[in-house]
Amino acid sequence: MSWLGRLFGGDEAAGADRSAGADGPGHSGAVGDAAAEAGTDLEARGHDQPRVGLFVDGPNVLREEFDVDLDDVRGAAERYGHLAFGRLYLDENAPSGLIQAAEARGFEVVTTSGDVDVKLGVDATAATVEEAIDVLVVASRDTDFKPVLEAAAERGLATIAVAPGEHGRSDALRNTAHESVTL
Repeated sequence: MSWLGRLFGGDEAAGADRSAGADGPGHSGAVGDAAAEAGTDLEARGHDQPRVGLFVDGPNVLREEFDVDLDDVRGAAERYGHLAFGRLYLDENAPSGLIQAAEARGFEVVTTSGDVDVKLGVDATAATVEEAIDVLVVASRDTDFKPVLEAAAERGLATIAVAPGEHGRSDALRNTAHESVTL
């Protein structure tokens, strides 16, 4: 069984809800199938634990109506392995208090004067191509990240979509990712 299959519980967990935040009946069965097809051996990659890259779309996740705690976002990602890095993407108008709070929680804050989505997408794809991570976690409700998840899965990475809440969930991201979590 591949490392990706072991991460998601392999065939023996197909059809079972592996985490309290997993979405949808039957969704987890697709994870086992995808894991068997996409996974590679961690030992061949030179480490014994999956490296997780967390990319948070700040403007779409940190909204008052969702009441999302960055510690919960980090915790959702850490369930899948060692957090290699956690990046929070914000626009140039982000309050300094938010930036300080995110940094205090261990996030690398990336601010941009341009489109946050483009910067996050480019960085996530680069981490995938450079083999810096084994698991890609994208916290967003924006369907613009669907191609990023697809590209990561094609390269053998596990993909996780984190939604900020039930009404903030993107079905496209949830259906594209190997697994999804709703905060």
